[in-house]
Amino acid sequence: MLKVVEEWFESQTLEDGVTLFGEPYVDPWLQPNSWHVRGRDRDLLIDSGMGIMSLKDALGALLDKPILAVASHSHFDHIGSHHEFSERACHPAEADIMTKPTDQNTVADVYMNESMITALPHPGYDVREYGIRPAPPTQLLEDGNLLDLGDRVFKVLHLPGHSPGSIGLWEEETGILFSGDAIYEGEFLDQLYHSDVEAYIETMHHLRELPVRVVHCGHYGSLGRERMIELIDGYIASKKAPLCPAEVLGSS
Repeated sequence: MLKVVEEWFESQTLEDGVTLFGEPYVDPWLQPNSWHVRGRDRDLLIDSGMGIMSLKDALGALLDKPILAVASHSHFDHIGSHHEFSERACHPAEADIMTKPTDQNTVADVYMNESMITALPHPGYDVREYGIRPAPPTQLLEDGNLLDLGDRVFKVLHLPGHSPGSIGLWEEETGILFSGDAIYEGEFLDQLYHSDVEAYIETMHHLRELPVRVVHCGHYGSLGRERMIELIDGYIASKKAPLCPAEVLGSS
């Protein structure tokens, strides 16, 4: 019998106006990160977790100005609470999934089952009834688009491979990258129904060129540039794909 917990989310305030919301009662390898980013005129929410409990309620006092909920990609563990927000954005390649999510197209059918949670959010909760609610995007984000928060600007990076519409958000001024599942401390998933290894390798080359200071990932802890490079090079090597000469020189 699983215990019932009063608080489903835990939050951690980081530097640069960033707050991390985690779900500690989800199996550790699946626990998603949801990132709230403070701006002067409006805020960003990057990914919205599993949707088991209301992320909007958990944000509480942080909801004091307009907020744009961005989906780094449309897998179930990243868009579960997107329907709670009136302004929603994603890459065009996954807009149909956001609009008409199913267990299959969000890969919930592959991963979501009773073993994936270690507690209950309320008495009587039944994970077998889990499903993602539609959250049609109100804005589509293409590579190179800018998200202006008034006092800070994030550039949209198209990072396909894990999924066709995977994106990251890059703030050049601070060196912050929100990477979604393009890169994180763990096994890179490139064997899902819409994954593309060749595109993933190109994404790794792209990320390797960024002067990143910190990567806030879709899962696990944040990364510094040195660790990001190690993970990138390890992935490229595992696929027996060569680094280009400029990248080899840049790592020396």
